[in-house]
Amino acid sequence: MPAPKVLISDALSEAAVQIFRDRGIEVDFQPNLGKDKEGLAAIIANYDGLAIRSNTKATAKLLAEAKNLKVIGRAGIGVDNVDVPAATAKGVIVMNTPFGNSITTAEHAIAMMFALARQIPQADVSTQAGKWEKNRFMGIELTAKTLGVIGCGNIGANVAERAIGLKLKVIAYDPFLSPERALALGVEKVELDQLLARADIITLHVPMTDKTRNVLSEENLAKTKRGVRIVNCARGGLVDEQALRAALDSGHVAGAAFDVFVTEPATENPLFGHPNVICTPHLGASTSEAQENVALQVAEQMSDYLLSGAISNAVNFPSISAEEAPRLKPFVALAEKLGSFLGQLTEAPIKGIRITYEGAVADMNTRALTSAAVTGVLRPFLQDVNMVSAPVIAKDRGIVIDEVKREGGVSDYESLIRITVDAEDMPRDAAGTVFHDGKPRIVEIRSIEMDAALAPHMLYVRNHDRPGFIGAFGSVLGEAGVNIGTFSLGRDVEGGNAIAFVAVDAPVPGDVLRRIEAIPQVKRVRPVNF
Repeated sequence: MPAPKVLISDALSEAAVQIFRDRGIEVDFQPNLGKDKEGLAAIIANYDGLAIRSNTKATAKLLAEAKNLKVIGRAGIGVDNVDVPAATAKGVIVMNTPFGNSITTAEHAIAMMFALARQIPQADVSTQAGKWEKNRFMGIELTAKTLGVIGCGNIGANVAERAIGLKLKVIAYDPFLSPERALALGVEKVELDQLLARADIITLHVPMTDKTRNVLSEENLAKTKRGVRIVNCARGGLVDEQALRAALDSGHVAGAAFDVFVTEPATENPLFGHPNVICTPHLGASTSEAQENVALQVAEQMSDYLLSGAISNAVNFPSISAEEAPRLKPFVALAEKLGSFLGQLTEAPIKGIRITYEGAVADMNTRALTSAAVTGVLRPFLQDVNMVSAPVIAKDRGIVIDEVKREGGVSDYESLIRITVDAEDMPRDAAGTVFHDGKPRIVEIRSIEMDAALAPHMLYVRNHDRPGFIGAFGSVLGEAGVNIGTFSLGRDVEGGNAIAFVAVDAPVPGDVLRRIEAIPQVKRVRPVNF
């Protein structure tokens, strides 16, 4: 069998290149090829693996040409430059290195805080211009200030640890941070509104998701303490840049330090030119140590996969062997979708996740299934989570994961997976199975039996079991031009609580959701996406 071939189309260290060679893998090192879309597309069919950083764009168009590609390895955490659904459809494993640059990014955030507090960049420009404006650059001490950390995962926790060492008081908002984990870190867990009202400095360390986009919106910026300073070394789009510029102009926000922007490369931006703004060109992971760490890590991971089939830090597949994959694959999809459904319904902090396996599925590699379930629960808030990192991330946040196996089975199905999400407000549960067609079904929600096939866009409706609901519901969607694919119903008792789980052909606009909520029988409606 010929040796696997890997193309490195971005800059990786020579040590990383040597790892491939030492493992018996043929390497083609072309660090500038990632910028040449046509050149890359012309030769990609020759390779089993593609190792990249951020310059290479692994689009659906490129993947269509990648006839032999088995794995893409991203040296870094973000996979925004990879079309993951397209890669998954082709059976291409996408790996990243989620923890290789955490320290570097945390240190950059701390450096930005110092620069912002003492106006170091502005003072440097002034002094080197021959001015001596000592009175102009009056700074603030960080000691005894309150730092608000939005997102207390791996990077956020590192920032908090360093800030505490600098004698700042640290408060943190993170729905997945348990009280026990907060105590261990030495931070005070608060709600977002409390953080906005109390923090002297706010630093963001969350991924970009639908829930975190513009978490510092115009409305939330108005809730902050006057004179607050804001640091963003996480993702562009977490802060409404136009609203922040207005808050800077008015003096409500005293300063901002940004390493990331909505549009990158950022050649122009609403924040540019403001005297109290510091900007860097996405340098969070730009240290020699971090770049070396992630390069070596991705080389090892790709080599393991190409030579033995071992999968590590895959964003689109769990760690399972080649022998297990055909049998497990539909149950992996079921566990992930069940978890995603419950995660999308949960807004309160999560204390625990319990996965119960009944029947034949209890004899399978449930570790992979549990990873898939936890990934599904966490992904609505933590978009970068994958089926390998999910258990570690849950542990870091103090979320207790329980597995229960009932091999004999107590249900009407050959195999059943039940997930219960224990949140601070209430538990949420759902159960599902895989039918003979290999497709997952949800067969129980809140102890109410049903049979719901899953679709990309769905509506979850809790309602009173009273006449007129179906007609009114269908009329609202019909008038809005929203087509119904499937309609699944269930109830506990006649005239009691009922659930409708409805597949629609397209996302339902907010005004239509409000009209559905206005139907007398409806208690709540939520869009759910798979």
